[in-house]
Amino acid sequence: MKTTTALPLTCAPQPVARPRMNARFTAPLLTLSAAVLLSACASTPLPPWPAATPAAKPPVAATQATRPVPPPLGLPPRDEAIATPVTITPVAPSTPESATAAMPYGEAVAARFPEPPVRYETPGLAEGRRAFTTNAELSQWLLRLATDTQGATRSRLLDLGLSQRGTPIQALLLTQAAGTDIATLEASRRPTVLLVGQQHGDEPAGSEALLVVARELAQGLLEPMLKRINVIIVPRANPDGAEAGKRATASGVDMNRDHLLLKTPETRALAALVRDYRPMAIIDAHEYTVAGRFLEKFHAIQRYDVLLQHATTANLPEFMTRAALEWYRAPMIKALDAENLTQEWYYTTSTRMDDLRLSMGGTQPDTGRNVNGLKNAVSMLLETRGVGIGRAHIQRRVHSHVTALTSALRSTVDRADSLQQVRSYEARDIASQACRGEIVVEAAPTPTQHEIIMLDPATGADRTLRVDWNSSLRLQALKKRPRPCGYWLAESADDAVERLRLLGLQVLRVAEQGSVLADTYHEDSRDTATRKDVRGSVEGDQPIIRVQVTPTRSAIDIPAGSYYVPLNQPLANLAIAALEPDTQNSYFAHHLIANLGDTARVMVPPSLVFEDTD
Repeated sequence: MKTTTALPLTCAPQPVARPRMNARFTAPLLTLSAAVLLSACASTPLPPWPAATPAAKPPVAATQATRPVPPPLGLPPRDEAIATPVTITPVAPSTPESATAAMPYGEAVAARFPEPPVRYETPGLAEGRRAFTTNAELSQWLLRLATDTQGATRSRLLDLGLSQRGTPIQALLLTQAAGTDIATLEASRRPTVLLVGQQHGDEPAGSEALLVVARELAQGLLEPMLKRINVIIVPRANPDGAEAGKRATASGVDMNRDHLLLKTPETRALAALVRDYRPMAIIDAHEYTVAGRFLEKFHAIQRYDVLLQHATTANLPEFMTRAALEWYRAPMIKALDAENLTQEWYYTTSTRMDDLRLSMGGTQPDTGRNVNGLKNAVSMLLETRGVGIGRAHIQRRVHSHVTALTSALRSTVDRADSLQQVRSYEARDIASQACRGEIVVEAAPTPTQHEIIMLDPATGADRTLRVDWNSSLRLQALKKRPRPCGYWLAESADDAVERLRLLGLQVLRVAEQGSVLADTYHEDSRDTATRKDVRGSVEGDQPIIRVQVTPTRSAIDIPAGSYYVPLNQPLANLAIAALEPDTQNSYFAHHLIANLGDTARVMVPPSLVFEDTD
């Protein structure tokens, strides 16, 4: 089947190609002027916005244009987070851990972290147990819940794929919709929440907490939430790392830096899940280093029970970011405070001992947190104190996760209708920006200072430190360009096209030769480099190409069989992150696009004929 781009959208500045679409694009790609909040062509208005909690509202990012803001209304009353004990006999015999981490501090510090008022039980939390829940035990736990749900609740065990060592990566879907298939979930008009744990294998508390949350949703006190939302739980995204007690996957790759490149089967499994189910909110459960280089650099122990951060990368949808801050982070802080659990923005430090800066979570579009934000989801990172202390304080760590995760579910329940409206608005607004305005190609955090509280390693007393702080709340735009109408890719760019589609982007194949006005990339300089994050070199990564380019405009021939990635689609900003070549996460830098001449920025609406390849 062939179709041309001669179908104008009602309020769009450009025509859009309309081949037969995948089910995830069944809604028309409507457009909306970014300068008008509610225009005549908007079928779904943006809901009234409530007043923000002052402490939770960040500065306006320098990389985002300020748009009109709806009038504030008061926040409705909100229930506190629910945390309930779960009792179950371990489902399989356990094998002890090969080693138990030595505690990096004494009793005075330990006394600052008393046990929570409830006790959680999973296979890995059983009394006297040395090992956390094994992969086999986790699978049996999910299978039992998938087969034991009763009443209105429906459940489904999702097999997402296999890890590098052949271990199943599984998820549990819980809903009270009429069915568990994707079409029925979409028709239910209930937002879906995705909870992900243990992307890093040496961070077990999130996985144990997600087993608790899964059981409470299936059979416990959280089950009533399913009247308003659907929930998908992936307790362990990196089963090989969990089995080995190592951060990285079996190949040595840090999978939480692979969500744009999709080199590992683990990230590909999560990408396909997000593409197909389109969750409204994605909560990523991790743990952070308690002592280690913090003790070496600052002669102090980490104090906070939970570190939090939303997506912070260039070109994010503004109102989904506000939703993360005001509708999720603010009530999450309230829920943690009610349980006497301390919290702060997420931060880390580099591996260089002479570098005394602290940095918030990175601004690169490579982590699950940032890539999911570019998928127009509320994307939140939860980190409890845990790396390097073995099983110490495990009940408190799990309690911290359960409290925060339950708050996120409650936020989605309370804001279900408004979240649907906000994302619908953002999808149309992003699509409408094709061919107009600017994009941020590369951004960086803003250096500032910040006060944090750590603990004296000898006495356990609070130590307030004022530190140099790289803030991701206000981004510095290092490089900007005019926003193109789309990107042309050569026929040889199959690897890049396959990944773009896995991320959920629409990619069209050119059916007949034509020509377009485009910016091609003139190479100014090139070298090889190591991909970096705020910690240092990215684990398991190979050298990348760092190239400096100058876009040069001309008419270019477009051969049949090549590809076009239109930017008048809701996930356009993901395409920008992948296809501008002069960034450290681009598909060109990582050899997924072989030559600079294999891609171009199409600067006017193309008059091309496309064929449907779905």
